[in-house]
Amino acid sequence: MSHLARSTDISGSHEAAALLVRSGRHAAQKDRTEAAVKRYPGMTSMQLARATGLDRHMVARRLPDLMKEGRAFRGAKTVCPLSNITVCTWWPVAQGDNYTLAV
Repeated sequence: MSHLARSTDISGSHEAAALLVRSGRHAAQKDRTEAAVKRYPGMTSMQLARATGLDRHMVARRLPDLMKEGRAFRGAKTVCPLSNITVCTWWPVAQGDNYTLAV
């Protein structure tokens, strides 16, 4: 849970992070984000949010969590057609392929 709030963040951020985990919302958000990556492989976080109706900031925060857990991986950078900036794409990890990947 400590990775959800920086050590320099105020106590309210740490309390919010603890509540997010305790309530089960953190796990649910990761599950929804993983499902989005599986349904729309190779999209940017903004594209994933737009395609699914999920909050863009929530998606962007959960993707690194999924990467740390071996549930998704960061792909090549591309120009996002929505934001027009260069960002990374996100890809699902196939069952049995959850080893460390680097691009």
